Amino acid sequence: MLEIKSLQVSYGPAVALWDIDLHVDTGELVCVIGPNAAGKTTLINTVAGLNRADKGKIIFNGHDLAHTEPHLFCVHGVALVPESRRLFANMSVLENLELGSFISQAKAHRTQSLEYVLELFPAMKQKLNSPAGSLSGGQQQMVAISRALMARPKILLLDEPSLGLAPSIVLDMFKAIKQINESGISVLLVEQNVSLALDIAKRAYVLEEGRIAQEGLAKDMLNSTTIQKAYLGIS
Repeated sequence: MLEIKSLQVSYGPAVALWDIDLHVDTGELVCVIGPNAAGKTTLINTVAGLNRADKGKIIFNGHDLAHTEPHLFCVHGVALVPESRRLFANMSVLENLELGSFISQAKAHRTQSLEYVLELFPAMKQKLNSPAGSLSGGQQQMVAISRALMARPKILLLDEPSLGLAPSIVLDMFKAIKQINESGISVLLVEQNVSLALDIAKRAYVLEEGRIAQEGLAKDMLNSTTIQKAYLGIS
């Protein structure tokens, strides 16, 4: 489904990602972990079309998106839940959700998609007419994920969905992400909560200083002494 080959991304003269090779198979949940400033957000924003690649390929369902216009990524079935959610705070929850189904193929299924996300996150039902900015952090994350799902994506990109959330809310969020994946949507997850990310993912990549330092089955990484020492605080 998604195959990244020899991807390099820079900010001016500073290279942020070096020769990244990564893939996500159809229906797979893959996570990317690593320290702060490793390039995780740069990676996921590039896959979403927000950053331009210096070189390399982003092949999605047979199409190379590396030089595609950013607004067409969504048309191809790519949806991003950005770090810090980035909702339209003064617009209602319902208006934010409707914006997610703006492309024609999603708009035709808006009613069904709305029913799906409200079933996934029942707490939003009582908030549909409330300004998105008035919601709690956890509720806003529900809206951000739901807005992306309203586009009916083939792959969902999640950038630090647990950031700033209470532990109990984080657990609920990860259950929802797993449920989304089990419905057939592929997921590429960038996450600071390493243990939870590895717990729900099938495979994982470790990104360090803009390079893939390690990859493998998530369950194997969860039991790796190297990963435990570096990211889980287990000595």
